Amino acid sequence: MKNIVLIILGILIISAGVVFALNNNTKANSDNTTNKNILVAYFSATGTTKRIAQNLAKATGGDLYEIKPLKTYTNADLNWHDNNSRTSVEMNDPKSRPEIVTGDLSIENYDTIYLGFPIWWGTAPKVVHTFLEKYNFSGKKIIIFATSGSSGLGNTANNLKQSVSKTATIIEGDVLNSNPSVENLKQWVKKF
Repeated sequence: MKNIVLIILGILIISAGVVFALNNNTKANSDNTTNKNILVAYFSATGTTKRIAQNLAKATGGDLYEIKPLKTYTNADLNWHDNNSRTSVEMNDPKSRPEIVTGDLSIENYDTIYLGFPIWWGTAPKVVHTFLEKYNFSGKKIIIFATSGSSGLGNTANNLKQSVSKTATIIEGDVLNSNPSVENLKQWVKKF
């Protein structure tokens, strides 16, 4: 009889431990952004936005995807002082949609997309519109982040809404210029 009581008591203790462990694991998973379907997509002409996107992918546990123009931007293309430079011409043409390299990106696998790019002429480069118009972002949450030498996000979020479904949500993030660490970005993503 004593052995039966000890066995039952042991089973109860083990069961309580299993329930406690499962409960703690569920709570940890719900607090952890790495269990969500996250994509960090970025366009970077000079490498500045790329470094931040790489750290953000580490911070979120998300997949990293580079938006690549079919024709790479040269230093001459990026010369904003030249009205005839490639970027000047693109940014002055509302219909401009530079071609991008297409890859095996399955947007339907993601719920949240962090979208990064440099600010050009106070808004997102036209190549970012090309990316948004190529895929179906219906029902997705898109959080924008940018790098900039002198300006903020301005009206960027509203400008980008023109290139996605009305059911996509675009959230204005921040200009992240100081190459934030993975730890700093873990704190930053909690805002969203």
